This record gives sequence, structure tokens and C-alpha cells, in this order.
Amino acid sequence: MRVVFMGTPEFAVPSLQALATAYDVALVVTRPDAVRSRGKKLEPSPVKAAALELGLPVLETARMTPEALDTLRGAQADVFCVAAYGCILPDEVLTMAPAGCVNVHASLLPRWRGAAPIQRCILAGDAETGVSIMRIGHGVDTGDYCAQASCAIGEKTADELTRELGELGGALLARVLPSVVDGTAVWTVQDESLVTHAAKVSKAEMLLDPAATAHENALRVQAASDAAPARCAVAGKPARVLATRVASDAARVAPSAFEIHGKRIFLGCADGALELLEVKPDGKRAMDASAWAAGLRERTGAWERLA
Repeated sequence: MRVVFMGTPEFAVPSLQALATAYDVALVVTRPDAVRSRGKKLEPSPVKAAALELGLPVLETARMTPEALDTLRGAQADVFCVAAYGCILPDEVLTMAPAGCVNVHASLLPRWRGAAPIQRCILAGDAETGVSIMRIGHGVDTGDYCAQASCAIGEKTADELTRELGELGGALLARVLPSVVDGTAVWTVQDESLVTHAAKVSKAEMLLDPAATAHENALRVQAASDAAPARCAVAGKPARVLATRVASDAARVAPSAFEIHGKRIFLGCADGALELLEVKPDGKRAMDASAWAAGLRERTGAWERLA
């Protein structure tokens, strides 16, 4: 079986690796090198780096130009596989391979269609999520699906859940692809009455808020990312919050107030307290909240949502 794979971020790498182990990956398509970290140097996408390690040919493109289409045709693939490529594919691409184009989507469709399914499932407090192998259509994640696999969310961070779902999706894709190509896959139409939409998460949504419950603020920390970090200011000092837990063993702290008990920092929320476990004060390294507490002069005071 000849396969063209399209993907860009870390989530897509396990799918590429699983396909390369089982099938003939004729071409890997990914977005061009970009500035991806704090430095100013161009870096390859995780998928490009993985493809080069596997010795696979790579096409870098952010859109389907005539030249890119010619390269895709030349691959003579049986099926196209996509995982978070980041480019809208025209009809010509969707129908170019005899078995069409399938996508690894990081949710249990029809729940969480859209750009940020992993963060949205955490923010909503879902108990489980998963991956779906679906056909790519004209709408956003509206295609039929032929396979799903689930996992518990628990206290996994967005990064941890992304890694787990990437592995789950890669294994599932490799397992079901023969049935997609030989036409024996059974496709399920999504129930439109069960659809939820996973809009891109904004930075403002992830800011901790004294008016929110402790659980809501904890979920923001759990779902946070470098692009949309969970932040607040304690005693006027801004910091990124990396880990927390809802307090059950501390005296009630008034909303918008913070208290330091020993070496533990508690933030008063709408219904109780949130304990800070790990923080990254602006301009400093990440540290245990106890180390930050030791450097704060005030033992009690105000905390606030950043503007």
C-alpha cells in the first residue's frame, strides 16, 4: 500500500511512524520551517524532522500550489492520510487517491469539532476523549468516521493528553487503513444533534479569575499551553501557573485574596481555594510554589486576573 502522509505538529508524528512501519510512505507533506520556539531561528516541523529520520521524501508547502499538486500526483498513492496538517485541502486533493483522504481527529466525533478539541474537552470537564478516523469533507470535521478509540482524561495536562492521543491515533490509523483502501470499512454518519464546537482557545480565556470557581481555574491550568498560558498576579507579581489543585484541607480564603500557610499558597476563588503547586514568575525559571512563597514578603493580600 502506497501512502501520502500530511501533518505538521508533534501530535502527527506517531501517525507517520506507525504508517512508515507498516506501509510504503511515498511522500510526507508538511508546513514549511518556521520560528517555533523562543529563539528567532527557523526550525523544521516535528513531522519533517521525523520524516527525515525515517529517510522519507518531504514536500514543504503551506498551500496546494500547482507544483504541489503535481508532486502529489507523482506519488501515485492508494490513500492520503492527514493528521493536523494545518492547510485546507481542495477537492482535487481529496479525490486524487483511489481510496480518498482520511484524517486523524483528536476527539470522539461528533463531540469537539474544530481547532482545539484537546483543550476544549479539558475545559469542559469531560471524563474521556479519544480519536476518530474520518473522511475529510467540505465542513469543519463533518465527515463520516470509520473507527474511534477512547481514553480517560483525569488530571492529564493538554500536553500529556496530546501525546497520548497522538499515539492512540497513530495505532488506530495503521490498523484500520487496509479496510479503508479495500472498501470494507464501515462508515458512521455523525449525529448533528450531538455536535459541540472546539473553537481556538484565546489567551484571555486561560487567565485565572477570582470570580470563577476553584475547579474552573484548575481546569484552565490543566488545559494551558505556551500559546495560551494560565496566568494571574499574586501580590502584584505576575506569573504563569503550571500546576494547581483544588484545596480541601485549608480554611476558606476570601475570593480575590491569597494566603500563605507555611510554604503553601492558596488563592481564594468564588467557592473555595486553589492551591498553587508550580509557577513561573515573569522573567524567572519555573519553580515549586513553595519556593515562590518563600520570596513573597506578604503572607496574605490580593490576587487578580491579569488584564
